[in-house]
Amino acid sequence: MPYVPVAALSQYVGKELGRSEWLKIDQQRINLFAEATGDFQFIHVDPEKASKTPFGSTIAHGFLTLSLIPKLMEDILVLPEGLKMVVNYGLDSVRFIQPVKVDSQVRLKVELTEAIEKKPGQWLLKVTATLEIEGEAKPAYIAEPLSLCFV
Repeated sequence: MPYVPVAALSQYVGKELGRSEWLKIDQQRINLFAEATGDFQFIHVDPEKASKTPFGSTIAHGFLTLSLIPKLMEDILVLPEGLKMVVNYGLDSVRFIQPVKVDSQVRLKVELTEAIEKKPGQWLLKVTATLEIEGEAKPAYIAEPLSLCFV
């Protein structure tokens, strides 16, 4: 993660910060997420049944792809110098636009949309995070995650 002086955060607002590396969403990852959450809907875990749907294969859980945001943006998000810790502060919005089919490659595009000092030593960063699917014109989702930084 790039670190910048707190006073410089505003210079990044409205700018694309970059894109993550591609990450393959394979059936093992989908199955592990199903195991962790108890969500075993057939469209995620039964390749035979899923092949008969309009998607033609299993698809990743929407919340699986959403949970990748912190990992995918860890080398992209601009953070204030002197950072002691950063915590997930939630999401302002999320729209799932199209499913991520098994064995797809995805990457995250990140744009900083807000940097607000909530109280002394606490900065709230809001980004627009777009999960791109290799070879697809439309993204999997567009989300607005929030990170609370303590300096």
